[in-house]
Amino acid sequence: MNETMLAGRLDVGTGTFEVKEVPVPVPGPGFVRVKVQAAGVCLSDVHLIQGLLKPMHLQGDEVTLGHEVSGSVDLTGDGVEGWTTGDRVVLQAGYEYRGVTLTMGVDYDGGWAEYVVVPAGVLVPLSAGFSYEQAAIIPDAVSTPWASIVSTGRVRPAEAVGVWGVGGLGAHGVQLLRMIGAAPIVAVDPLPEARERALAFGADVALDPLADDFAASMAAATAGRGLDVAFDFAGVDAVRAQAVACLGRQGRLVLVGLSGTPITISDSTAFSYTRKQVRGHYGSEAHHVPELVALTELGRLDFSRSISDTLPLRDAATAVERLERKEGNPIRLVLVP
Repeated sequence: MNETMLAGRLDVGTGTFEVKEVPVPVPGPGFVRVKVQAAGVCLSDVHLIQGLLKPMHLQGDEVTLGHEVSGSVDLTGDGVEGWTTGDRVVLQAGYEYRGVTLTMGVDYDGGWAEYVVVPAGVLVPLSAGFSYEQAAIIPDAVSTPWASIVSTGRVRPAEAVGVWGVGGLGAHGVQLLRMIGAAPIVAVDPLPEARERALAFGADVALDPLADDFAASMAAATAGRGLDVAFDFAGVDAVRAQAVACLGRQGRLVLVGLSGTPITISDSTAFSYTRKQVRGHYGSEAHHVPELVALTELGRLDFSRSISDTLPLRDAATAVERLERKEGNPIRLVLVP
């Protein structure tokens, strides 16, 4: 095989991103080299390039981006058992090493490349008919809202749930909430296209947060009880304030979107009196991706509508610009080497 490959590399010091030739990685003991078939473009990748997010455990100044990856096993390192060349896989977005969680495409080289090397333990098998493009977005774009719903939010059937931000995470959040029986599902987004998407994905009501009658519309949607659970998928301070105000007694706000700014409770006495809660959420756990793969293979989930477009790996910078500008209001753009 060629000794070099294309990879989308970020210099975290200068913020320079470039698709360039780099050496093909070789798997060490316990690691596997995967031939990348598809890799999702996430807003976190945009934030890394912008410098809003910084790797915490990166060795060196450069990293290959990409934490949503599917492909096929290409080469196994010493000691790896149970995997053979050609096996179809999707990769967990990270792993724990000596008590530290390392994220692919952030703390070590990710999948915006022709090949990626990962620990064998992050591989999740895919059936022969599973779309590589749909599989690639399950880690993060789908597993993050799934984990926030079933683990952090602990949503139960027939609970009233609000979803703020119907982008790459929120759109899947609506779909997943519908599957587990949340009702009503109230989607909140200032963009008309996003509200239409929310209704298509299973929301019962879609509201404009800037509308004069927003509070009355939310009260009508929840029969005056308020929300049992609210999800902030946007990471915006104004969203959090509005979502807290929409919670009913013992309602819980789950923070999925990251803002990096302080959380302010305007009326802490009322917040305590009504026993509301704020819960932080980040990523997903190891069992969530296999759960979602199984649910998709059984026909419970379909992510074909989530792939807004595919682009060749060499056009990764274009994909980043399109996502940053929200051109076409994409759910997920996918790179194909």
